[in-house]
Amino acid sequence: MQILLVIHSLVRWLILLFGIWTFLSALSGIFTKRNFTNGDDKANLLFMIMMDLQLLIGLILYFGGVWFDRLKHLGENMKDPMLRFFTLEHGLLMIIAWVLVHAGRTAVKRAPTPAAKFKKELIYFGIALLIILIAIPWPFREAGVGRMWFRWF
Repeated sequence: MQILLVIHSLVRWLILLFGIWTFLSALSGIFTKRNFTNGDDKANLLFMIMMDLQLLIGLILYFGGVWFDRLKHLGENMKDPMLRFFTLEHGLLMIIAWVLVHAGRTAVKRAPTPAAKFKKELIYFGIALLIILIAIPWPFREAGVGRMWFRWF
C-alpha cells in the first residue's frame, strides 16, 4: 500500500499540471479567439486520463486500507477533522471533480464552435480544478490533515 500512496501523491502533480494547462489553454482561446487545436484537446484528455488513474489508485487505497472500515463509525469521525477529511471529504470532492472532468470532456467534444469549446472547458475544468485544489491535503492544512508536498518511501 505504501507504493500506491507514493504514486497517488506523485500523480497529484500531473493532475495539477494538466489541469492548469487545460485551464490556461481555455483562457487563451477565449481571449485570443483562436481555433480549438489538437494541443487543446490533448491537454484536457491528459487531465482526464490522470484523473482516471488517480481515482483508481484512490479507490484501491480507500477500500484496501483503513478508511473504508472507519465508515462504520461515521458519526464519531465527523468530530475529528482528520478522520472526517480522509473518511469522507477528500474522496467525495475528488469524485465530484472526476465527474466534472468527464462531463466537461464530453461537453467540449460536442460544442459546435471553438468559442463554445473554450467556454465549456473553462467552466467544467475550472470548477474541477478548484475542487481538486480544495480537496488536496496540502501541508499547510490543519493538523492531522496536511501531508507532505512529496511522499517518499
